[in-house]
Amino acid sequence: MPNKRFTKSQPKSSITTLPKLGMDKIHLEEDFKRYYGHRLGRDEHCCSLNYAYEALSLAISDRLVERWKKTYNAYKETDCKRAYYLSMEFLMGRTLSNAMLNLGINNLVEKAMYDLGLDLEELIESEPDAGLGNGGLGRLAACFIDSCATLQLPVTGYGLRYEYGMFSQIIINGEQVEKPDHWLRNGNIWEIERLEYKQRIKFGGRTESHIDEHGNKRVCWVDTHDVLAVPFDTPVPGYRNGTVNTLRLWKATATEEFDLDDFNAGDYAEAVAAKNTAENITMVLYPNDANENGKALRLKQQYVLASASLQDVIETWVGRHGNDFSEFAEKNCFQLNDTHPSIAVAELMRLLMDIHGLTWDEAWSITSKTMAYTNHTLLPEALEKWSVNLFRQMLPRLLEIIFDINAHFLAEVSSRWPGDLDRLRRMSLIEEGHEQQVRMAYLAIVGSFSVNGVAELHSKLLQQGLFRDFYELWPEKFNNKTNGVTPRRWLASCNPELSELITQTIGDGWLTDLTLLKKLESHADDKAFRKRWFEVKQKAKQRLINYKKLEHDIDINANALFDVQVKRIHEYKRQLLNVLHVVHLYDRIKRGDTAQWTNRCVLIGGKAAPGYYMAKKIIKLINNVANVINNDPDIGDKLKLIFLPNYRVSAMEIICPGADLSEQISTAGKEASGTGNMKFMMNGALTIGTLDGANIEIREEVGDENFFLFGLTEEQVEAMRHHYDPASIVNGDEDLRRTMLLLECGHFNQFEPGIFDPILASLKSPHDPWMTIADFRSYVEAQNRAEAAYQDKERWTRMSIVNCANSGKFSTDRTIAEYNDEIWRLTPIDPEKQG
Repeated sequence: MPNKRFTKSQPKSSITTLPKLGMDKIHLEEDFKRYYGHRLGRDEHCCSLNYAYEALSLAISDRLVERWKKTYNAYKETDCKRAYYLSMEFLMGRTLSNAMLNLGINNLVEKAMYDLGLDLEELIESEPDAGLGNGGLGRLAACFIDSCATLQLPVTGYGLRYEYGMFSQIIINGEQVEKPDHWLRNGNIWEIERLEYKQRIKFGGRTESHIDEHGNKRVCWVDTHDVLAVPFDTPVPGYRNGTVNTLRLWKATATEEFDLDDFNAGDYAEAVAAKNTAENITMVLYPNDANENGKALRLKQQYVLASASLQDVIETWVGRHGNDFSEFAEKNCFQLNDTHPSIAVAELMRLLMDIHGLTWDEAWSITSKTMAYTNHTLLPEALEKWSVNLFRQMLPRLLEIIFDINAHFLAEVSSRWPGDLDRLRRMSLIEEGHEQQVRMAYLAIVGSFSVNGVAELHSKLLQQGLFRDFYELWPEKFNNKTNGVTPRRWLASCNPELSELITQTIGDGWLTDLTLLKKLESHADDKAFRKRWFEVKQKAKQRLINYKKLEHDIDINANALFDVQVKRIHEYKRQLLNVLHVVHLYDRIKRGDTAQWTNRCVLIGGKAAPGYYMAKKIIKLINNVANVINNDPDIGDKLKLIFLPNYRVSAMEIICPGADLSEQISTAGKEASGTGNMKFMMNGALTIGTLDGANIEIREEVGDENFFLFGLTEEQVEAMRHHYDPASIVNGDEDLRRTMLLLECGHFNQFEPGIFDPILASLKSPHDPWMTIADFRSYVEAQNRAEAAYQDKERWTRMSIVNCANSGKFSTDRTIAEYNDEIWRLTPIDPEKQG
């Protein structure tokens, strides 16, 4: 509807044309004071850092919005092809420091705040981590959209705006206790609510079909219980290039605030029930799906993400092109980040057929040319399945479409392999059994033109194992895109001293072309350079010590080997193997076997899923062992074990620069890629690891002499499964036998008898899929090699430089360039050169 305030003599553009905001210290100070005093109503007597943080964030945000609008208009004017990254997680971390870095105003802001009597670092620390993710998957998504903006690619991120994050982890009596992570308690200064783009999402109801005037079958989804998805947009700046892309997050709300009839009748609870039910959908990241209610909520979340995002894209398309979808597939691409958003395949079919009148063939042609699927797991149990009954109750129209897709697909399989009923059963989108299940990963594969893994080994194992049948049918669909991390946050921002040293040595081009770090290798033999590198590393270790002291009153020597394993707590990641080694070292010290000893501080951090019993037991074991070791006067500085609670992005920004040794010790064939390994490498840590995930490619880049390799290969793991005998391995290894004895006799749980029996039983089981015992001896030997290398400071420092110098491959700029060259095929757009 036209706005009557605008007349011919006063065009709309006149009200939105503003003077360009200054990027100097004076303008930043003025804007800060204006927001602090007028918008927030504070004065010099206010002691809360939060208001100063908000005022600064608003001033910085204005400068992002200026570039954001220009980027939006550039994309619109060029009518360029667009890509959309659909992810249930975006683990963004803090926004203020990233925005300043990418705008190139760190020093200006620091000076401006200093003039105003404020400490910029304190303001940055006051920002909560955005609770939009759980671990590697979400952090990868955040790195990806950073690189998309830096490469000036027209990519929009789509996710959910969770009110509460995963949870805040505290440790009580050594055990994980989950507390709500209400990260939005004070609002989010960086987001803009866009009510005008809300979308209606259907649930429940039933379907009705009829034949239209052209003789085509049409289906209506009726009697539904609807919710609204309201978008909140966050700017995603590229690195000093004027591009600001969009992360659009959906919040579920009720279609009506409350039922007025119920309210007038005095039933106040029922009046707001619909509102509460709707808002619960995006209330918490990853609800516990151990029960049926949790499963239903999880599926609702996935459908809200897929439906709202697709409706949003189609609405924009129709606004520009009408109901002509002939070029839709040429102009749009949807990247599905893991199996979670795979319902998008069926939803796009529904929207194209039921809402916009396309035939099945027309809709399928578009869907199968626009969807691309990234798989992130080799664990079959992590490939989501939803019961047909749940689908029938919640998404009846989507279930019909999935059955139709399956029928068409199985006909194609049958044509290729006539009479192969076993293959048809294996490949069907519907798993038969006591209760029929929809195989969501299979839906994603069938509906996508591209299927990729995230490391060379992972992609190979997908093709040879998990998705072998599909690879045999469509080998051309499958490809690899090895993960990366953004060097802006994971080196330049989190490790400014090392970043400055690198820039002084080789220039600043590495920030957007990480392969230039290779130039550092020629300086590895320069004694003066090694000395400066070592000093920078020691300062980072001291910052990590100071950070740990906030929660642990433990004296740690910065000269000790900082041995770090921080990641989600899971049996396949084998924190247990790390603990076994720590107990072995403890036993050596107690026996007096300390010749040529290397002092070591082992740091382990990570969250266990609330319903993951064994992972929680592992956290308890780590803390019990730490309590004994750290309080034993015989041990002293020789060995420390610390569990870092509430591991998150902002914690990793301190941990990763201070690490000496990076633990990447998953069972071979189980870790898809890993990205923590890349962050540590980029900051000069050395890796001890198995031939798993991206470890293989890291070792290829740095050379075997700069990587501490151990353990069975994936092929050896599979070969050993049929005759695995951990008891005989224990009996044949005196160090391991003594280590297990200390655990079994209750030395670390003297007042909690039997508490670790489940862990011990799993370690000794011949059916242990993680084969922890099998890799113990090889792991100890690799650790011995690491200790020997660390004792030679010159050698270790050289290895550290070489690791950083060869981390260029693991930038998400490279990863995203490959996605674009081989999947999306977008044209970079420079907003400064448009208009």
